[in-house]
Amino acid sequence: MTYMYPTYIPISFSPSSIPHQQPSSNNHSNLPSSSLKAKYKLFLYHEGWRKIDFDEHLKKINGVPLLFVPGNGGSYKQVRSLAAESDRAFQGGPLEKTFYREASFTPDGEPDTDLHSFKLPNHYSRRLDWFAVDLEDEHSAMDGQILEEQTEYVVYAIHRILDLYKESRDVRSKEGAETSASLPRSVILVGHSMGGFVTRAAVVHPHLRKAVVETVLTLSSPHRSPPLALQPSLGQYYYLVNQEWRKGYEVELTHTGHQLSEPKLAHVVVVSISGGIRDYQVRSKLESLDGIVPSSYRLVIGSTGMRNVWLSMEHQTILWCNQLVVQVSHTLLSLINPESGQPFPSTQKRLTTFTKMLRSEVPLSFDSQVKSSRISTQGPFEDEKDAAGSRADAFSPCPQSVYWSDDGLERDLYIEGTTVTVLAMDGRRRWLDIKKSGSDGKNYFVFVTNLAPCSGVRLHLWPEKSKMTSDVSPGKSVLEVTSKMVEIPAGPAPMQMEPGSQTEQAPPSAVFQLGPHDMQGFRFLTISVAPRPTVSGRPPPAASMAVGQFYNPEDGKRSFSPGSLLSSIYAQQEILLKENHPLVLNLSFSISLGLLPVTVSLKTTGCGIKSSGLPVEEAGDVEHSRLCKLRCFPPVAIAWDSTSGLHIIPNLYSETIVVDSSPAFWDSTQESDQTTVLLLVDPHCSFKIDVAVSVTAFAGRFLLLYFSKIIGFSIAVVFFTLMLQARAWELDLPLPSLLACVEMNLRLPLPFLLLAVVPIVVSMFSSMLTSQPFPPLISFISISLLCYGFANGLVVILILASHSIIYVAANVHAFIKIRWQVLEESFQFTFYHRFLNLSSSLFSFKAVRLVQGNPAVTASLISIMLVCFVHPALGLLIPLLSHALCCHTALSSYLAASIRSHVRKKKFFDSKTKVDERSELSNFKSNSGFDPILPLEENPNSPNSSRSFGDTQIETFNHRHGLLILNLLGALMFVPSLVAWFQRIGVGQRLPWFLDSALCVGVILHGLCGSKPEYNFLSFPFVRIQGQQVGLSFVYLLSGFYCYLSGLALAPYRAFYAMAFVGVISTASRILERRYREKGEANFSGSRKHFHRH
Repeated sequence: MTYMYPTYIPISFSPSSIPHQQPSSNNHSNLPSSSLKAKYKLFLYHEGWRKIDFDEHLKKINGVPLLFVPGNGGSYKQVRSLAAESDRAFQGGPLEKTFYREASFTPDGEPDTDLHSFKLPNHYSRRLDWFAVDLEDEHSAMDGQILEEQTEYVVYAIHRILDLYKESRDVRSKEGAETSASLPRSVILVGHSMGGFVTRAAVVHPHLRKAVVETVLTLSSPHRSPPLALQPSLGQYYYLVNQEWRKGYEVELTHTGHQLSEPKLAHVVVVSISGGIRDYQVRSKLESLDGIVPSSYRLVIGSTGMRNVWLSMEHQTILWCNQLVVQVSHTLLSLINPESGQPFPSTQKRLTTFTKMLRSEVPLSFDSQVKSSRISTQGPFEDEKDAAGSRADAFSPCPQSVYWSDDGLERDLYIEGTTVTVLAMDGRRRWLDIKKSGSDGKNYFVFVTNLAPCSGVRLHLWPEKSKMTSDVSPGKSVLEVTSKMVEIPAGPAPMQMEPGSQTEQAPPSAVFQLGPHDMQGFRFLTISVAPRPTVSGRPPPAASMAVGQFYNPEDGKRSFSPGSLLSSIYAQQEILLKENHPLVLNLSFSISLGLLPVTVSLKTTGCGIKSSGLPVEEAGDVEHSRLCKLRCFPPVAIAWDSTSGLHIIPNLYSETIVVDSSPAFWDSTQESDQTTVLLLVDPHCSFKIDVAVSVTAFAGRFLLLYFSKIIGFSIAVVFFTLMLQARAWELDLPLPSLLACVEMNLRLPLPFLLLAVVPIVVSMFSSMLTSQPFPPLISFISISLLCYGFANGLVVILILASHSIIYVAANVHAFIKIRWQVLEESFQFTFYHRFLNLSSSLFSFKAVRLVQGNPAVTASLISIMLVCFVHPALGLLIPLLSHALCCHTALSSYLAASIRSHVRKKKFFDSKTKVDERSELSNFKSNSGFDPILPLEENPNSPNSSRSFGDTQIETFNHRHGLLILNLLGALMFVPSLVAWFQRIGVGQRLPWFLDSALCVGVILHGLCGSKPEYNFLSFPFVRIQGQQVGLSFVYLLSGFYCYLSGLALAPYRAFYAMAFVGVISTASRILERRYREKGEANFSGSRKHFHRH
């Protein structure tokens, strides 16, 4: 948390800063820019408890401008933590210098020679001026129209901020005040959540001035696609913005290969910081910039891998987590060039600053040899002298300010074995013979400690044994490699019983590793521990520790196959480590821990202490708990994922390890299917490691990762059910119910393979044609089929729920109608008949008769008007109610006919004469309100029999039920946008986007033209495959495949294109049918051979 004294200074509106309104390429920008000033606002943050004069403060503004853009439902006041810590950082100066290894940025192409000598500023020359836009807490993640408006206002805000500095300088110049500071050239944009995407959209906005944005920092922002990719216009807006970014970095070349001009966005760098596994709203996959921004202009990092942070955090927590806010504040201040007082103009210097300040140099990947030694970029050397000399420039010695002489060291210790231990700052130097200790394949050395580099411990490579570095033979040199020590987060400090004593071994805070190439050409490795008096500035740690070991990476490898991981759900997998085991244990999981999290438990089973010295009845587990904690340092887990980056878990005794990976997606890489976990465990102690899959964590991760895929598959399942119904009509078979269609589509082998496996094969073939890397086949196919099963289950739930509701309502309706008819037979309702006569006179009007005769057309017209002028969700609600009412009417008629048939049969057997029965039926028919829809003939072979009518109503119900489920899914996809629309009522409403309206009109037309089975299931005689006519069943099949592929691409909003396509085909077939009928041709016939009346 951060303590602050915030003051928000409103910035007045300036007409000169408004972007000139031009026709938008999207053709849906119809809100004047000047009206945004009344809707959104711009503020300047000031830190301090004293009351200030706003006008006087704005006159003196001369810092570096930053603009904060809040996210979905966010407030402009969320800037306060970043702004307050930036102010404290400016006053307190840079962070204290440590001597751990810093990450380095290596750009693509020819490296800039200035980067080798580039150092971070040692003082801050200009403070940061934080601005923030008030976007009225709008839900920008739910509606693309909101994103467009906010982008336009951010463009205005950028212009207004730069104009404000010029106005302030002019005012100071007129008043004779000092104006030596240069005017800012650009504004640094900082966006949270959807605000990060808004900042990127503003950078490529056509109205933005040239080169006024050079740095973009986003916090938990989705860049690849929206978190809820349900609205077509929202997905389309994302696509257009990302396309502009891809084009912005393209280099235009002449036919001779010469560069015409610099890329449009060559001056812009983007940094994306993700919250990691605890951010349930925006996953790390969505925050990636791969394929959008080139690697030489971007940095993507997770908060778990950030220096001085090391934590995963929730979506909102990333704005106020003090560790992250402090690090980001110092990073932004380090971007400022002390000479010019403005951010570095070089993109590589700015990106190098971000890299050095944010990224940890803990190894980013592990292989069988644990690639923490990958820092050494040199290849094998033929000459040992060349090997030693080539690395002299790679490692910098400790600075003179923390230098302590070898003369201050006590007697040297010579280590004979492969393991070395330090339990106190004893001022001794330990010698390890690389040739002897590194034999038998143990050619890697790892060292973990809680001593600070340079001030607490130093490591050197010696070509020969000598007392002093000056005594080394000529032509040979001692190489200090302390700078290779990498910082890791340390767990809680051990408890102290009394000053100077310890009860537990201290957790490590740094790891150091040397590979065979690093040690080639040297004979000895020394570990020098500082004596206590030599540590200046702060007392040494009360509990000091360091453990080093020569080891063979192959000895520490443990692999978990898919079978062993799945079996661990029922029986834990055990690993037993005896004493003198490898310090580095490499656990390789063949299924990503982002999909299948595992719980890893470590229990100390021994630590070389044979007896605790206590009586047996008092000892208990002291040997394995308290005494072992005196000797064994707490285990540390280092997990690496190609998507979310680094995850470090200190003090690992029992923890569920989850990484925020994205396995089994269409665009996943082969590395995303596996997770490597590096365990650092004390070799002096023996351990029992239990590994088991966490079922609850797996269920949560599965739904979180594949929600969009399941939605797209669900719409595909509905299209496949409609396909079976259409095919049954074309083959002159009874229309099956939706549940029957779902069951038939899941049958093995042919239906399931055709509908569930063929689209996956198509996606793989598409990847091959577009030269995209193949995803991991086994996991991709398995997860896709599992999502398809979940989608079928979701559709079944919707079918059962809707069927139950309609069935209950139909039963109540039929019961009331039958009882009403009985009451009419017994009593005369004068008032009721008068009301019917009045109603019949009202229905005699031409307009009313027109509406009454075409209810579907009327409902569709109302729906289209709502879709085009109000909101698509409200427009889709009308056909949804229409389908529900039709299903209710059909089922009510069927039930009423069944009830009436049963009653008539009972009366027929109870009556004494057939004449009495006929008179009774005639009397009922004359007074019954069901006469138009309840035929009462008893002959089952008659086309007007109750059996024929009942079958007809059931088919009508099945058909409209399918349209109801399809329309329901479409309406539900617009619900988030509708929520955002309700929030904006009365605040500058705009017409819906044309894309949304056009697609929803297609959905409405599908419902209109498919309101009856004979309307929807029409064949096209001019289209034939192998001599057979192609009907709408084939169109439904293609639409289902398209929705399936959209689900694989995590873009379920594209299903609306398939819905609209079917609507256009249905409308076209109806028009062609009418024209053919007018010409007397019979090519388009929707009649059935069997006797059901429709």
